[in-house]
Amino acid sequence: MKRYLTLLYVLLLVLLSACNGKSSQKEENKRLIMVTMEPQRYFTEAIAGDKFLVESMVPKGSSPETYDPTPQQLTRLSKSEAYLRIGHIGFEQSWMDRLTDNAPHMQIFDTSKGVELIHGEGHNHGDHFHAGGVDPHIWNSISNARIIAKNTFQALITLDKTNENYYLHRYDSLCKVINRTDSVINNIFQTRKADHAFMIYHPALSYFARDYGLHQICIEEEGKEPSPAHLRDLIEICKEEEVRIIFVQPEFDRRNAEIIAKQTNTNIVDVNPLSYNWEKEMIHIANSLCK
Repeated sequence: MKRYLTLLYVLLLVLLSACNGKSSQKEENKRLIMVTMEPQRYFTEAIAGDKFLVESMVPKGSSPETYDPTPQQLTRLSKSEAYLRIGHIGFEQSWMDRLTDNAPHMQIFDTSKGVELIHGEGHNHGDHFHAGGVDPHIWNSISNARIIAKNTFQALITLDKTNENYYLHRYDSLCKVINRTDSVINNIFQTRKADHAFMIYHPALSYFARDYGLHQICIEEEGKEPSPAHLRDLIEICKEEEVRIIFVQPEFDRRNAEIIAKQTNTNIVDVNPLSYNWEKEMIHIANSLCK
Protein backbone atom coordinates (compact mmCIF):
# COMPACT_ATOMS: atom_id res chain seq x y z
CA MET A 1 0.00 0.00 0.00
CA LYS A 2 2.81 2.38 0.95
CA ARG A 3 4.62 1.57 -2.28
CA TYR A 4 1.41 2.19 -4.25
CA LEU A 5 0.93 5.61 -2.64
CA THR A 6 4.54 6.53 -3.37
CA LEU A 7 4.13 5.61 -7.04
CA LEU A 8 0.90 7.59 -7.19
CA TYR A 9 2.63 10.61 -5.67
CA VAL A 10 5.47 10.41 -8.20
CA LEU A 11 2.96 10.11 -11.05
CA LEU A 12 1.12 13.23 -9.86
CA LEU A 13 4.39 15.17 -9.70
CA VAL A 14 5.22 14.13 -13.26
CA LEU A 15 1.79 15.20 -14.50
CA LEU A 16 2.00 18.55 -12.71
CA SER A 17 5.48 19.15 -14.10
CA ALA A 18 4.26 18.37 -17.62
CA CYS A 19 1.31 20.75 -17.24
CA ASN A 20 3.54 23.52 -15.91
CA GLY A 21 5.98 22.94 -18.73
CA LYS A 22 3.24 23.24 -21.32
CA SER A 23 1.92 26.39 -19.64
CA SER A 24 5.40 27.96 -19.56
CA GLN A 25 5.99 27.03 -23.18
CA LYS A 26 2.64 28.55 -24.14
CA GLU A 27 3.56 31.80 -22.36
CA GLU A 28 6.97 31.82 -24.01
CA ASN A 29 5.39 31.48 -27.45
CA LYS A 30 3.12 34.49 -26.95
CA ARG A 31 3.86 37.73 -28.75
CA LEU A 32 5.67 40.08 -26.39
CA ILE A 33 5.03 43.75 -25.59
CA MET A 34 7.16 45.79 -23.22
CA VAL A 35 5.86 48.73 -21.17
CA THR A 36 7.65 51.07 -18.80
CA MET A 37 5.92 50.42 -15.46
CA GLU A 38 3.40 48.34 -13.54
CA PRO A 39 0.31 50.62 -13.81
CA GLN A 40 0.83 50.56 -17.56
CA ARG A 41 1.05 46.78 -17.51
CA TYR A 42 -2.34 46.78 -15.76
CA PHE A 43 -3.94 48.86 -18.54
CA THR A 44 -2.26 46.91 -21.31
CA GLU A 45 -3.07 43.46 -19.94
CA ALA A 46 -6.67 44.51 -19.38
CA ILE A 47 -7.03 45.10 -23.13
CA ALA A 48 -4.54 42.58 -24.55
CA GLY A 49 -5.98 39.62 -22.65
CA ASP A 50 -4.36 36.37 -23.74
CA LYS A 51 -3.16 37.68 -27.12
CA PHE A 52 0.08 39.23 -25.88
CA LEU A 53 2.49 38.73 -23.03
CA VAL A 54 3.08 42.10 -21.35
CA GLU A 55 6.18 42.84 -19.27
CA SER A 56 7.38 45.95 -17.42
CA MET A 57 10.89 47.31 -17.85
CA VAL A 58 10.79 48.93 -14.40
CA PRO A 59 10.03 46.12 -11.93
CA LYS A 60 7.88 46.33 -8.83
CA GLY A 61 9.58 48.27 -6.05
CA SER A 62 11.89 50.28 -8.34
CA SER A 63 11.61 53.94 -9.29
CA PRO A 64 10.97 54.76 -12.97
CA GLU A 65 12.74 58.05 -12.32
CA THR A 66 16.20 56.50 -11.99
CA TYR A 67 16.00 52.79 -12.89
CA ASP A 68 18.60 51.19 -15.17
CA PRO A 69 17.61 47.98 -16.98
CA THR A 70 19.55 44.77 -16.45
CA PRO A 71 21.37 42.96 -19.29
CA GLN A 72 18.73 40.22 -19.03
CA GLN A 73 15.97 42.80 -19.59
CA LEU A 74 17.73 44.20 -22.64
CA THR A 75 17.98 40.68 -24.05
CA ARG A 76 14.28 40.20 -23.37
CA LEU A 77 13.51 43.55 -24.99
CA SER A 78 15.09 42.36 -28.24
CA LYS A 79 12.25 39.82 -28.52
CA SER A 80 9.51 42.42 -28.07
CA GLU A 81 7.31 43.52 -30.98
CA ALA A 82 6.48 46.87 -29.44
CA TYR A 83 7.24 49.25 -26.61
CA LEU A 84 4.44 51.28 -25.03
CA ARG A 85 5.97 54.27 -23.28
CA ILE A 86 4.14 56.23 -20.58
CA GLY A 87 5.47 59.47 -22.04
CA HIS A 88 7.90 61.59 -20.06
CA ILE A 89 9.25 59.63 -17.09
CA GLY A 90 12.98 59.73 -16.25
CA PHE A 91 13.66 56.14 -17.30
CA GLU A 92 12.36 56.84 -20.80
CA GLN A 93 14.21 60.15 -21.08
CA SER A 94 17.48 58.43 -20.21
CA TRP A 95 17.05 55.11 -21.98
CA MET A 96 14.66 55.32 -24.93
CA ASP A 97 17.32 55.90 -27.60
CA ARG A 98 19.40 53.01 -26.26
CA LEU A 99 16.33 50.77 -26.02
CA THR A 100 15.44 51.38 -29.65
CA ASP A 101 19.06 50.85 -30.72
CA ASN A 102 18.96 47.53 -28.89
CA ALA A 103 15.74 46.50 -30.72
CA PRO A 104 15.52 48.44 -34.01
CA HIS A 105 12.62 46.28 -35.23
CA MET A 106 10.44 47.31 -32.29
CA GLN A 107 7.49 49.66 -32.80
CA ILE A 108 7.19 52.52 -30.29
CA PHE A 109 3.84 53.88 -29.09
CA ASP A 110 3.44 56.91 -26.82
CA THR A 111 0.41 56.35 -24.58
CA SER A 112 0.56 59.96 -23.32
CA LYS A 113 -0.53 61.31 -26.71
CA GLY A 114 -3.50 63.65 -26.16
CA VAL A 115 -2.94 64.14 -22.41
CA GLU A 116 -3.09 67.75 -21.24
CA LEU A 117 0.29 67.88 -19.54
CA ILE A 118 1.11 69.82 -16.41
CA HIS A 119 4.20 71.99 -16.87
CA GLY A 120 6.40 73.55 -14.27
CA GLU A 121 9.98 74.61 -13.93
CA GLY A 122 12.37 71.94 -15.09
CA HIS A 123 14.53 70.46 -12.37
CA ASN A 124 17.27 67.96 -11.78
CA HIS A 125 16.34 64.76 -9.97
CA GLY A 126 19.38 62.70 -9.10
CA ASP A 127 20.86 61.62 -12.41
CA HIS A 128 18.11 62.86 -14.73
CA PHE A 129 16.24 66.01 -15.67
CA HIS A 130 12.47 66.38 -15.99
CA ALA A 131 12.58 67.64 -19.57
CA GLY A 132 10.71 70.86 -20.19
CA GLY A 133 9.33 70.80 -16.69
CA VAL A 134 6.70 68.23 -17.69
CA ASP A 135 5.12 66.41 -14.77
CA PRO A 136 5.41 62.78 -15.94
CA HIS A 137 2.99 61.09 -13.51
CA ILE A 138 0.08 61.05 -15.93
CA TRP A 139 -1.31 57.62 -14.97
CA ASN A 140 -2.47 58.80 -11.53
CA SER A 141 -5.57 60.39 -12.99
CA ILE A 142 -8.99 59.20 -14.05
CA SER A 143 -9.20 61.48 -17.09
CA ASN A 144 -5.70 60.53 -18.19
CA ALA A 145 -6.40 56.83 -17.66
CA ARG A 146 -9.13 57.06 -20.28
CA ILE A 147 -6.62 58.53 -22.76
CA ILE A 148 -3.94 55.97 -21.90
CA ALA A 149 -6.47 53.16 -22.37
CA LYS A 150 -7.53 54.51 -25.77
CA ASN A 151 -3.93 54.90 -26.92
CA THR A 152 -3.17 51.37 -25.74
CA PHE A 153 -6.17 50.01 -27.64
CA GLN A 154 -5.03 51.83 -30.80
CA ALA A 155 -1.53 50.38 -30.40
CA LEU A 156 -2.87 46.84 -30.05
CA ILE A 157 -5.07 47.00 -33.13
CA THR A 158 -2.12 48.43 -35.07
CA LEU A 159 -0.10 45.39 -34.05
CA ASP A 160 -2.93 42.88 -34.46
CA LYS A 161 -5.81 44.14 -36.62
CA THR A 162 -7.26 40.62 -36.92
CA ASN A 163 -8.36 40.62 -33.27
CA GLU A 164 -9.75 44.17 -33.22
CA ASN A 165 -13.19 43.11 -31.94
CA TYR A 166 -11.57 41.16 -29.10
CA TYR A 167 -9.55 44.22 -28.04
CA LEU A 168 -12.55 46.51 -28.45
CA HIS A 169 -14.61 44.37 -26.08
CA ARG A 170 -11.85 44.37 -23.47
CA TYR A 171 -11.19 48.09 -23.96
CA ASP A 172 -14.89 48.79 -23.28
CA SER A 173 -14.63 46.71 -20.10
CA LEU A 174 -11.57 48.66 -18.95
CA CYS A 175 -13.36 51.96 -19.60
CA LYS A 176 -16.19 50.75 -17.35
CA VAL A 177 -13.65 50.05 -14.60
CA ILE A 178 -12.14 53.52 -15.02
CA ASN A 179 -15.57 55.18 -14.96
CA ARG A 180 -16.59 53.14 -11.92
CA THR A 181 -13.42 54.24 -10.13
CA ASP A 182 -14.29 57.86 -10.92
CA SER A 183 -17.82 57.37 -9.57
CA VAL A 184 -16.53 55.78 -6.36
CA ILE A 185 -14.04 58.59 -5.78
CA ASN A 186 -16.61 61.31 -6.49
CA ASN A 187 -19.01 59.62 -4.08
CA ILE A 188 -16.30 59.50 -1.41
CA PHE A 189 -15.58 63.21 -1.80
CA GLN A 190 -19.26 64.20 -1.93
CA THR A 191 -20.49 62.18 1.04
CA ARG A 192 -17.55 62.67 3.41
CA LYS A 193 -15.53 65.70 4.46
CA ALA A 194 -12.53 65.75 2.15
CA ASP A 195 -9.27 67.62 2.72
CA HIS A 196 -8.58 70.50 0.36
CA ALA A 197 -4.79 70.09 0.56
CA PHE A 198 -2.38 67.23 1.13
CA MET A 199 1.37 66.86 1.36
CA ILE A 200 3.44 64.25 -0.45
CA TYR A 201 7.15 63.53 -0.59
CA HIS A 202 7.51 63.14 -4.38
CA PRO A 203 4.85 64.98 -6.45
CA ALA A 204 3.25 61.92 -8.04
CA LEU A 205 -0.38 63.05 -7.61
CA SER A 206 -0.44 66.33 -9.54
CA TYR A 207 -2.95 65.01 -12.09
CA PHE A 208 -5.10 63.41 -9.40
CA ALA A 209 -5.15 66.77 -7.60
CA ARG A 210 -6.13 68.54 -10.83
CA ASP A 211 -8.96 66.05 -11.48
CA TYR A 212 -10.58 66.73 -8.11
CA GLY A 213 -9.60 70.33 -7.38
CA LEU A 214 -7.07 69.52 -4.63
CA HIS A 215 -3.82 71.22 -3.63
CA GLN A 216 -0.71 69.02 -3.68
CA ILE A 217 2.21 70.27 -1.56
CA CYS A 218 5.55 68.64 -2.33
CA ILE A 219 8.24 67.95 0.27
CA GLU A 220 10.99 67.57 -2.31
CA GLU A 221 12.74 70.80 -3.28
CA GLU A 222 13.51 70.79 -7.01
CA GLY A 223 13.76 67.04 -6.93
CA LYS A 224 16.11 66.92 -3.95
CA GLU A 225 15.96 66.58 -0.18
CA PRO A 226 14.46 69.78 1.30
CA SER A 227 16.84 72.25 2.91
CA PRO A 228 16.29 73.13 6.59
CA ALA A 229 14.78 76.47 5.51
CA HIS A 230 12.41 74.77 3.08
CA LEU A 231 11.47 72.25 5.76
CA ARG A 232 10.53 75.11 8.10
CA ASP A 233 8.44 76.67 5.32
CA LEU A 234 6.67 73.36 4.73
CA ILE A 235 5.75 73.12 8.41
CA GLU A 236 4.18 76.59 8.24
CA ILE A 237 2.36 75.79 4.98
CA CYS A 238 1.08 72.58 6.50
CA LYS A 239 -0.47 74.52 9.38
CA GLU A 240 -1.87 77.29 7.17
CA GLU A 241 -3.43 74.86 4.69
CA GLU A 242 -4.76 72.64 7.51
CA VAL A 243 -3.04 69.62 6.01
CA ARG A 244 -4.04 66.41 7.74
CA ILE A 245 -2.31 63.79 5.57
CA ILE A 246 1.26 63.36 4.35
CA PHE A 247 1.62 60.70 1.65
CA VAL A 248 4.88 58.78 1.43
CA GLN A 249 5.83 56.38 -1.37
CA PRO A 250 7.81 53.20 -0.59
CA GLU A 251 10.82 54.13 -2.73
CA PHE A 252 11.48 57.40 -0.86
CA ASP A 253 12.94 58.22 2.55
CA ARG A 254 10.28 59.10 5.12
CA ARG A 255 12.45 60.96 7.64
CA ASN A 256 11.49 64.47 6.49
CA ALA A 257 7.82 63.50 6.37
CA GLU A 258 8.13 62.25 9.97
CA ILE A 259 9.72 65.54 11.06
CA ILE A 260 6.85 67.53 9.52
CA ALA A 261 4.22 65.15 10.92
CA LYS A 262 5.64 65.46 14.43
CA GLN A 263 5.65 69.29 14.26
CA THR A 264 2.15 69.57 12.79
CA ASN A 265 0.29 66.61 14.27
CA THR A 266 -0.46 65.22 10.82
CA ASN A 267 -0.76 61.58 9.76
CA ILE A 268 1.65 59.75 7.46
CA VAL A 269 -0.12 57.49 4.97
CA ASP A 270 1.71 54.98 2.78
CA VAL A 271 0.70 55.09 -0.88
CA ASN A 272 2.06 53.37 -3.95
CA PRO A 273 1.24 55.29 -7.14
CA LEU A 274 3.36 52.71 -9.00
CA SER A 275 1.11 49.83 -7.99
CA TYR A 276 -0.22 47.38 -10.58
CA ASN A 277 -3.55 47.58 -8.71
CA TRP A 278 -4.40 50.98 -10.19
CA GLU A 279 -8.10 51.06 -9.26
CA LYS A 280 -7.47 49.99 -5.66
CA GLU A 281 -4.71 52.57 -5.21
CA MET A 282 -6.76 55.47 -6.59
CA ILE A 283 -9.62 54.66 -4.20
CA HIS A 284 -7.18 54.24 -1.29
CA ILE A 285 -5.81 57.75 -1.92
CA ALA A 286 -9.31 59.22 -2.02
CA ASN A 287 -10.36 57.44 1.18
CA SER A 288 -7.22 58.66 2.95
CA LEU A 289 -8.14 62.28 2.19
CA CYS A 290 -11.49 62.01 3.96
CA LYS A 291 -12.13 62.11 7.68
